[in-house]
Amino acid sequence: MNSVLRPLFFAIVVRPLMIILLGTNVRRHELLPDHGPALIVANHNSHLDVFALMNILGLRRLSSVRPVAAADYFMTRPLRRWFATRIVGIIPIDRNNVRRDRNSKHPLEPISEVLRQGGIVLLFPEGTRGEPERLEAFQAGVAHLARRHPEVPITPVFMHGLGKALPKGEAILVPFFCDVFIGQPLDSSLPKKAFMEQLCDRFDRLSKEQPPKEWI
Repeated sequence: MNSVLRPLFFAIVVRPLMIILLGTNVRRHELLPDHGPALIVANHNSHLDVFALMNILGLRRLSSVRPVAAADYFMTRPLRRWFATRIVGIIPIDRNNVRRDRNSKHPLEPISEVLRQGGIVLLFPEGTRGEPERLEAFQAGVAHLARRHPEVPITPVFMHGLGKALPKGEAILVPFFCDVFIGQPLDSSLPKKAFMEQLCDRFDRLSKEQPPKEWI
């Protein structure tokens, strides 16, 4: 990552964008991890999701924050690859990578490496951007990470509004207020099925904190 351009981009571009043009309301900001290693799991409706999370974490923690992103999307074009890796600082994951034998690298190892280095990882367990403001089924990768790193706190975050500000497939930003609801850390000691049920239940509860539909 570029240690000079990255904070400048977030201070000059992202922060004014999120504060002035969109506006962000954060509930229970104090539940965000103060330092790494930590894992933040959030719903995914827009490319703005990453910037919103990195903005509320603040410039002090910026150097530790690494979003997980699909290598097949961000690593195919030179300019997009440079911006994603050098400015945003993504952890590129091959979504088609299947571990064929014991000697091959585990698909989640790049994330584990960042956690072992004390990073704050942003993960979107839906796997891809879904329909605006609609939760899709969660993938089990987060449960495997919980088993691999039981000591790492996992904080759920539900975001509302960004799917309307910049939905999938759109290039024009529409001003729309963003609500961010932060939940208590998940219990990483649970078996896989129970952990996923806990994750779904937590997001269901957080999603019900958003404003009534007549005000959306």
